[in-house]
Amino acid sequence: MNQSRRTFLQTTLATALASQGLHAQAAPVGRKLRIAGIGVGGMGFNNMTNLAGEDVVALCDVDHAFAAKAFDKFPAAKRWKDFREMLEKQPEIEAVMIATPDHSHASIALAALKAGKHVYCQKPLTHDIYEARLLARAAAEAKGSVAVMGNQHHSSAGTRRISDWVHGGVIGEVKRVIAWCSLNYRPFGNASWSTLTDRPPAETPAIPDTLDWDLWLGHAKERSYHPTYHPARWRAWWDFGCGMIGDRGVHTLDAACNALDLGKPTSIERLSIDGANEFIHPDKAHVRYQFPARGKFPVMELDWFSGERPAEVDELIKGQKVGDDEGGALFIGTRGMISHGTYPSGKLVLHPATLMEEARQAPATMPETRGSHEAVWVAACKGEGPVSSGFAYAAALTELTHLGNLAIRLGGKIEWDATAGIATNRPEAATLIRRPRRQGWEL
Repeated sequence: MNQSRRTFLQTTLATALASQGLHAQAAPVGRKLRIAGIGVGGMGFNNMTNLAGEDVVALCDVDHAFAAKAFDKFPAAKRWKDFREMLEKQPEIEAVMIATPDHSHASIALAALKAGKHVYCQKPLTHDIYEARLLARAAAEAKGSVAVMGNQHHSSAGTRRISDWVHGGVIGEVKRVIAWCSLNYRPFGNASWSTLTDRPPAETPAIPDTLDWDLWLGHAKERSYHPTYHPARWRAWWDFGCGMIGDRGVHTLDAACNALDLGKPTSIERLSIDGANEFIHPDKAHVRYQFPARGKFPVMELDWFSGERPAEVDELIKGQKVGDDEGGALFIGTRGMISHGTYPSGKLVLHPATLMEEARQAPATMPETRGSHEAVWVAACKGEGPVSSGFAYAAALTELTHLGNLAIRLGGKIEWDATAGIATNRPEAATLIRRPRRQGWEL
């Protein structure tokens, strides 16, 4: 099938799915929003804690033991394992929070949009580029639905301030950004990782009684249960997670994507790698993006480092540590520089400090938000405030990280045709741009 025909069919499918769905309605002012949590044992528990002031009517998790603390916190909420059954049998649900592993985000978010729900989906928005574009289109067609990604620092004062400074010309033209996360997944919070293999284990332990393993796998290809995947280590595996660039990069690249109107790159190149294979994400990787001129912004390049802190950032600003212990970003302008930590709201510094008086005069470029990212979403669902990191923006940011992973997996340089959504010089990229899905889980 040629690309134009494929693009037409994908667009038609997204429109058809959205047209079959119900329309979300803004909750009446003064009434609590009826919310369901899907995936509430990990980060989802934190999200639901921030939503505790609303009416939590349902909790859904494929592992009821892992989700026990959420069940205890919200004893009145109905309990489910299958999100499809929950959406069908609890029509009173108005909004859903999704915090499952990355590979299952798109299936759940699309089903929720079709059911006429507001959606809060944890980052990264999707597991591949096709899913990101599909969700962006579906959200645009889902009238009334407020659909946002859970990159919570997008609602921070730091993100707004960086946007103001860049658009205000405080640091001049920005032709380069360096961003990094010095962590990797070995051991990443669990020392037992070092005792595990870097390929699917041969052992086949019994599936816990509390876990629906088939539902956990979702669209991923079948494999035997093993605790190396669930609950804590799925991010390290290509079949389930999006690597450090999809994990932390969605936060650390957010301010650059937003403030510099990055849009789509023309090429992405892997410059170095260490520790990856066909199953697992790398311990270290360095990729470079090239971006065309964008309105008032010039041609620029962006370097991303996974698993290491580039020495260059400290050399550029001598005598002052840039970023934080886990990561950061440095905007390099013709008049000065901006640095921040892993999140735009942390370790935010303007270099040199003499530019600060000018920075204070920079006009506002983003609406002010109050409270947590979840609270901003709830207010938007009620028609009481702006949408922060809506699916259109979130899909573009997520696609940016997927392109980095495309380069990491394939090596060399990838020429990217953003309109067609294809790597023009690497036809083998097609199965990574749109991953195969198990029968019954097609999108």
